[in-house]
Amino acid sequence: MAFGNLAHALDIVAEIRGDEDSVIQGDRRLSWSQVERRARNLSTWMIERGATHQGKVAVYTYNHPAYMESVYAAFKASLVPVNVNYRYQAEELHYLLDNSDAEIVVVHEDFAPLLEEVLPDLPKVVGVLVVQETGEYDIASIGTMAGAAPYEATAETDRPAVEVELSPDDLMFVYTGGTTGMPKGVMWRQGDIFTRFGGGGIGATPETEEAYREFVKDPGLRYRSLISPPLMHGTGWFQAMIAWLGGGVVVVLGSAKKFDPAELWRTVQAEQINSITIVGDPFAVPMAQELEDHGDAYDISSVVMIASSGVMWSAENKQRLLTHHSGMMLADAFGSSEAVGLGLSLTTAEGSVQTGRFELSDSTKLFNADFELIETKPGARGLVGVGGLQPIGYYKDPEASAKTFIECEAGRFSVPGDWAEVNEDGLTLTLLGRGSVCINTGGEKVFPEEVEEVIKRFDGVKDAVVVGVPDERWGEAIIAVVSSHEGELNGDAIIEHVKGSLAGYKAPKHVVQVPEVYRSPAGKPDFKRTRQTAMEELGLAG
Repeated sequence: MAFGNLAHALDIVAEIRGDEDSVIQGDRRLSWSQVERRARNLSTWMIERGATHQGKVAVYTYNHPAYMESVYAAFKASLVPVNVNYRYQAEELHYLLDNSDAEIVVVHEDFAPLLEEVLPDLPKVVGVLVVQETGEYDIASIGTMAGAAPYEATAETDRPAVEVELSPDDLMFVYTGGTTGMPKGVMWRQGDIFTRFGGGGIGATPETEEAYREFVKDPGLRYRSLISPPLMHGTGWFQAMIAWLGGGVVVVLGSAKKFDPAELWRTVQAEQINSITIVGDPFAVPMAQELEDHGDAYDISSVVMIASSGVMWSAENKQRLLTHHSGMMLADAFGSSEAVGLGLSLTTAEGSVQTGRFELSDSTKLFNADFELIETKPGARGLVGVGGLQPIGYYKDPEASAKTFIECEAGRFSVPGDWAEVNEDGLTLTLLGRGSVCINTGGEKVFPEEVEEVIKRFDGVKDAVVVGVPDERWGEAIIAVVSSHEGELNGDAIIEHVKGSLAGYKAPKHVVQVPEVYRSPAGKPDFKRTRQTAMEELGLAG
């Protein structure tokens, strides 16, 4: 039975919504009928290239209509879409494409040269679609072995649909940002995603196809949803699916390479956006500043909700936004790629919520350090877990799956590693942070050891420890505390050295040199002392 499969659901939306908008970016508008036809053509091409049942389709683009279409095409072909962080360097890109067993790669022309570097070591790739915007990239340079083709021409060339068996058990992958080391492929059943989001994020998902058809015809609120963060991350992608499954419109900014708050507010006015997705203060701060500087230039009265997840969104910056439109609701979700629905914080003009405080969901539980269930009562501290419909595990990593997805007397829970304390009311919790030393900078997860290893390869560096320090815009800024064999090190050169090996967001914002890096007698980094030193050097210690 196909009901619950995401391709089946989106086909229903396309049938009902027809010529109405589906995806918008700048001057480009695609209707539901157009998107369905193009996704069908793409899906046939993928199968003809030799993609196997539940084979992986890596989507390696900026925010672009092609991102949405490619995932839809993968669903139609009973293939598994895989998100690719477009900030990766060659080593990181190879790891993800190899780990995911990618067979098809949809790549933006900006990243095609990097893909060229790693393709010879990826024998499972049987097809590459290149999204061209300038036409400057020569597709032939990828080589015929990968079956490279222009994305747009392929999407527009009509092909007969290939019959495949669709199932709610078909998968979708959401690769993590590397919270506990290298990125992991979180495996979601499509049926579980549909059940979670098929009600358009408003109410319960219809339980029959007939009921779902009626819902799509009249969803109550039809989203015109502006997705500001990258679709390659869970926050942006899940919010896009909420809009699409509710028969709505997904809008992405034209300036996909760099966030532009002025463009965001212009788009809100031009497209009558009613839902905006952001990732905490890295987006909220420039958005609020733009309204404070040029608020009279924008009509934002259409906005019903701004939703955020992934990074702290301070109460102060929520109030800055509400000052300019008191009629909207600010929804701050606590969750991750492998744990949706850990908690929720709602802020309106009538009531503010303390930063980092979230309402407990019905399926939220606390666990001790040994992953034993503990009572959720005022003052209790523990690892937050959420039950209900959650991922089936990490791809090809049963050991990590067993540590995150816990079976206990209360059921099965996803426990990604966040510590929290239950507040006095017994109904809300305050997020304390990750038990690991993972750094969350602007919504990107950075594993310190990966950066440290690169820094230690810089000539003259004796030792290095990487920490995160509070940053108003980015949540946390990456700081490298280093020692030298002799003499003074060039901090700017170290930063550029890291950027040459890793994605730019993993590079330190500052380098602090000390006589000796702080470590315990056993050789383990003293993160507390290191962080304190970094903050003192930067004038952040109070």
